[in-house]
Formats: sequence, structure tokens, C-alpha cells
Amino acid sequence: MTPDVSKADVNFLYYAFRSPKQLDYIENTAIQTGVPHTNLGILRKTPIDLPSLVTQRQIAAVLGALDDRIALLRETNATLEAIAQALFKSWFVDFDPVRARQQGLAPEGMDEATATLFPDGFEESELGLVPKEWRLIPLSEAFEINPSRKLKRGETAPYLDMASVSTQGHIVGAPIEREFGSGTKFVNGDTLLARITPCLENGKTAYVDCLPDGQTGWGSTEFVVLRPQPPLPSYYAYLLCRHGAFRDFAIQSMSGTSGRQRIQNDVLGRYPIAVPPPALADAFGQVVSGLQSTIAANHATAQTLATLRDTLLPRLISGQLRLPGNAPEEFEVIAKPRACCVRTGT
Repeated sequence: MTPDVSKADVNFLYYAFRSPKQLDYIENTAIQTGVPHTNLGILRKTPIDLPSLVTQRQIAAVLGALDDRIALLRETNATLEAIAQALFKSWFVDFDPVRARQQGLAPEGMDEATATLFPDGFEESELGLVPKEWRLIPLSEAFEINPSRKLKRGETAPYLDMASVSTQGHIVGAPIEREFGSGTKFVNGDTLLARITPCLENGKTAYVDCLPDGQTGWGSTEFVVLRPQPPLPSYYAYLLCRHGAFRDFAIQSMSGTSGRQRIQNDVLGRYPIAVPPPALADAFGQVVSGLQSTIAANHATAQTLATLRDTLLPRLISGQLRLPGNAPEEFEVIAKPRACCVRTGT
């Protein structure tokens, strides 16, 4: 179905078909045989209210500015987390700064003060090679696994189900208020790791930073709650849970009947953790906590913009709300440059 560009703007049509009115029409006219569906014939007959072409383009520009900003924030968050994960792997898995100093080289990507926090060689430990003055200990000694949290039965508190946890990124869906019954309990700074198949294999992991200060939340019994012991910063646990070698180890620790296998905490607790001296752990914490805070702030901004877009969209498309002539220019402050093309969603 090719639109007449002299009457309809393609980006306006994209948003028109996302409006509740059009979605309701498509649902109500869908073919109900088997799986409900529509077809090209039905879509060709779909009534569309078209304002002037100028107005269409203004509406599409405003909604497009919001979508572009949301997309940019999400892309930025993906980049920031990739940086945090790369830093974690370099410092605590590959020991790149230690190897550089061992060769008499300056570690890359850090100032001299941070570089001197790393030793210039390795030593043997019971669990293998470790940087000098570091401790290589099992996870059960480095972390709290399912730490004790206080929440009374029947008390209303923020609740997270498994569906709220993403397979990528530390952000969770908005918690809902629900009376506590039975489940895992957590606070800000805890990491949630899915313990059951296939959620673990799919990568469901989260860092809790969405609760009010001092609030305890709760969620599915299929979460393992992890909290690093000092000197490791709290975000270390989340980055560890995203690390491929750790995930493989966790998956291999699962046992149980087919389709209902779960992580065994005692096996998970054997995973070796290289713990640096406090000064180095603190330096890492300062860097990654800044990244985590920025990710959380970007997510909150994206959520606010998405709510604004979803509020404006039906009102603009229906004509209930009209834009002043300079509205598209005012929205440029939140938009990145965008090509004129048919949108594929955000």
C-alpha cells in the first residue's frame, strides 16, 4: 500500500497506525479464523483522518524528536554498560594492567595514580595464579548469597517478577506494589540472577537501583540475590553475572529435572574471585558507580519521554491537541539529526 505523498506523510502514517484509535479498528476488523489477523485488503479500507500535509509533518517531527531522543539514550546506555563490562574483564579477568606493569609498560586508559595501585607481577595461590597482594577466594567468601533482608508477611512492598528482568542491561521494569508472601528479598545495590532454566541461559540479570532509599523489595523465588563483601563495590556482582565464563559456570552448576533445572548455590559458591586491595577496589567502584548512575538517569529520562510521547500521540493524531507553528523547532533541543524515512519502532 503506497501512500500518496501529496496527501500523506509516511512518518505521520507510521504514528497514525500506532494510535489507540487505529489499533482498535484493526483489532475489531481482524479475521477471527484461527489466529486473529488482518490482511492487505482490510488495511486498504482502514479510515485515516488526514490533516493538512504541513500539519502531518509537524506532528511527525515532534513525535519523531521524542523517539530519536529515546533511541539515543538507549544506545548510550548500551555503550556505557559495554565500557563497564570491558573494564571489569580487563582488570579482574585478564589482569591487563598487571601484565603491562610486568613488562615495564604503563597500563592503558588510566592515570598514573591508578596504575600504581596494580602490582607488577603474579604469585601462586591455592586456586591458581593471582596478582601479587590479591586474594583468590571462592565466591561464597567474597559475596553474600541470598543475604538476609527484613520484610513482614502481608507488608506491601515493591515486587519484581521474572518478566520485569531484562536479558540485556541492568535496568528492571517498574516494580508494582504487592503484599509480601513468599519470595526473594532485596535492596538497592543487590544483583538478581535468574536461577532457573531457560531464564539463566537467556541472560536474565538485574542490578537493583530502582527502590526508594531504605526500602526492601521482593520478587520471584527463582532469583539468586548476590551482594559483594567489602572491599568489592556492589556493581561488581552485576558485571560478574554478565561475564561469559561465570555464566557458563553457573549454567553448568544447574541440576534437577529436565526443564526445571536450577542453580545450586553451594556449587555457585565455589567460583573463584580475585579480590584486590581496598584502594584498587575503591578506584574501580568509583568508575563503575558513575557509569551505573548515568545509565539509571538515562533510563529515567527515556521513560519520561516515552510517557510524554504516548500521551501526545493520540491527541495529536486525533486533532484534539494542535501544535503551535514553532513546536517542531522547540523539540529540536531533545532531538538528534534524523533522516526522513519510514520508522520501524523504538
